[in-house]
Amino acid sequence: MSVFDIIIKNGLVVDGTGAKGKKADIGIKDGKIEAIDGDLKDAESKTIIDASDKVVSPGFIDTHSHSDLHVFAEPFVSPKIRQGVTTEVIGQDGMSLAPIKDEYISSWKKAMAGLEGEYEVEWTWRSTGEYLSRLEELELGPNIAFLAPHGNLRLSAMGLDDRLPTTEELKSMEKLLENSIKEGAFGMSTGMIYPPCCYAKVDEFITLGKVLHNTGAVFVTHQRSEADSILDSMDEILTIGKESGCRVHFSHFKVAGKKNWDKFPKVMEKLDKAHEEGITVSFDQYPYVAGSTMLGVILPPWAHDGGTDKLLERLKSPELRKKMKEDITNGIPGWDNFIDFAGLDGIYVTFVKTEKNRDVVGKNLVEIGEMRGKDPFEAVFDLLLEEENVVGMVDFYGKEEHVVEIMKRKEHNVCTDGIMGAKPHPRLYGTFPRILGKYVREEKVLDLETAIYKMTGKPASVLGLKDRGLLKKNYAADIVIFDPEKVKDTADYVNPIQYPEGIDCVIVNGQILVDCGEPQPKKAGKVLRFS
Repeated sequence: MSVFDIIIKNGLVVDGTGAKGKKADIGIKDGKIEAIDGDLKDAESKTIIDASDKVVSPGFIDTHSHSDLHVFAEPFVSPKIRQGVTTEVIGQDGMSLAPIKDEYISSWKKAMAGLEGEYEVEWTWRSTGEYLSRLEELELGPNIAFLAPHGNLRLSAMGLDDRLPTTEELKSMEKLLENSIKEGAFGMSTGMIYPPCCYAKVDEFITLGKVLHNTGAVFVTHQRSEADSILDSMDEILTIGKESGCRVHFSHFKVAGKKNWDKFPKVMEKLDKAHEEGITVSFDQYPYVAGSTMLGVILPPWAHDGGTDKLLERLKSPELRKKMKEDITNGIPGWDNFIDFAGLDGIYVTFVKTEKNRDVVGKNLVEIGEMRGKDPFEAVFDLLLEEENVVGMVDFYGKEEHVVEIMKRKEHNVCTDGIMGAKPHPRLYGTFPRILGKYVREEKVLDLETAIYKMTGKPASVLGLKDRGLLKKNYAADIVIFDPEKVKDTADYVNPIQYPEGIDCVIVNGQILVDCGEPQPKKAGKVLRFS
């Protein structure tokens, strides 16, 4: 007689391949799926979970996460675990914690804080491998996969300056990327709107793309423009894929700004053409019409040259403030101008560093100007200076019809792009249940099996995860059990820190972390390494 650690009985098993769900029992032993059978009634188990009237799915894979620092403060990562995420992909947007050199740690911490927040963590690592080994020491809830960030590669090879690399500096970046992949990175991320990534030209990315092609790793990109110049920006990314041969994955795919919505059909055409040309393209998306990032992105790229310390010096200059305002008002070709496509009244502050400015959290930039009795630009420049650029934001840019059309495409998988903060974007708490509640049950944009494939099997194939993303014998026991009639997101822009409903059970590597909807924190997650 078979003896298991856990048996899940009577559930509708949707295995992550896109195939129709079927009734089956699942037997788990030593962290892996040992049996999937129509009936395990004769088997024994320490724990039996009755999943009658529930869906049993592979654990959800969040291909765009910002838990790089947060995981040190809360390794359980409750906003993700409680919505069914069992694997997070960090190292996004070309900015993370490794590789790093001693002389850049102070400046890079400040740059990272605007995106990831501030945490009291001693950076004891320097290489990607050392950082991943440090993560392994934590009481992880979810599994963690890492992308080597282009910004870290570049600053380690040549600093934070706005210039082209020398031949030797580019070779150094190649070596750093090769080493990062050998040490476990699943690919390279870029943040082409963030310094120093934004200073790189296409040839630099093609060269690094060849390293990715040779290793089978993936090129993940926050492209240079998601707004005015999106068509040219897509051409750049697709050229990188074509010339280097690497697989291309667009982060948080969208068309931003009302005045750019007419470009949407041509954006779709470019995806179709890429497939015709044999370029392997995929993308992820969060199912909302607003985004979230660091407030400092509203400033023109030249203001960031040399890093955060240089930026703060420039914000002290009345003349340079005047120039910043002119560039924001008039625009710069090829630069995503967030104020232009979201408006001063469509950008809201989500977190700040100090108590002094805590009153602006949840306010838009017009309201902040009114609160401070100043021109909104001057009030925001003051805020960024006083908070040392550690300010988060939510920006409203999108159109629901586009969200749906993007979601239905074959290249699509789901992500949260969740950034921690005092008043975060609701996607941090609600993305995956929102897909299952709003877009599957209520609006029927996707059927259940397709939605789960886009949350499990599809992202696993994009990353190259070999034993995750499917309910299959000998695969890791990362599993979510949810009620298809009740699952939904409850987080919104007014009250974003709210856990979803209908996620009954979450299992990571055979450890139950959510039981009957209640969290059960313990060490379960692993640091996954590319091989």
